[in-house]
Amino acid sequence: MTDSGVRPVKSALHAIEVLEFLAARPDEPARMREIADATSIPRSSLYALLRTLTERGWVRRDPSGTMYSVGLRVLMTGISYLDSDATLRAVKPWLERLNETLDETVHLARLDGRDIVYLATKESTQYLRVINRVGRRLPASTTSLGKALLAAQPPGQIESHLYQTLPRLTEFTITDRSALDADLDEVRRRGYAIDLQENTLGLKCFGFAIPIQSPPTDAISCSVPLARLSPDREKTIVETISDAVRDIARNAPSGSLTAY
Repeated sequence: MTDSGVRPVKSALHAIEVLEFLAARPDEPARMREIADATSIPRSSLYALLRTLTERGWVRRDPSGTMYSVGLRVLMTGISYLDSDATLRAVKPWLERLNETLDETVHLARLDGRDIVYLATKESTQYLRVINRVGRRLPASTTSLGKALLAAQPPGQIESHLYQTLPRLTEFTITDRSALDADLDEVRRRGYAIDLQENTLGLKCFGFAIPIQSPPTDAISCSVPLARLSPDREKTIVETISDAVRDIARNAPSGSLTAY
């Protein structure tokens, strides 16, 4: 039973499980056996489900007919979500201004369960990466975006946003719960979160929760290569983003967003 007391539709749950599994590995198509092992869907049911999803465009199959990945309709749905998102529309102008002012890579992301999901990215002109982060998921505890949002959650809700075993992405990722709690206390004191090579080697990231909902679900971050980060540059970045976050909170459109 769900929280509403309505019994879940098994076929719909199976379809969602398949799409979420394939979406989590966009660069690595999966065989039917791998999907069955990951979802516990009986192979007899899975074959028919994959065929239906493929025919409808939600899943695509490679020329050999043995490898599956997400289909074009997943992209169409994702674009529709972004186009209709009021917060993204409201925050995007500030994201673009921050990118122009700082010429650093800036991100907007949303807390979703134990992960953060990237909604928008503006790259620095000083270095180029071929990875498109929009739609990418990362554990909340490993990023400045996630830690900024975790620190702003009511104490009783933080646990639901953490993996039982804190994931490690680099040798610098915080994986000890007491160390993470201490870091979140520092985020609350400081007013923003720092990710020092915890997510990507060579980068220091500054994350700020956006106070337009209570508790906040969205955050902005700025990623800077350590090679060109000085104390003065760090101060400029923090002050510039802090000003932008205050402007967003003051100017968020009434009706579409809930301000503090």
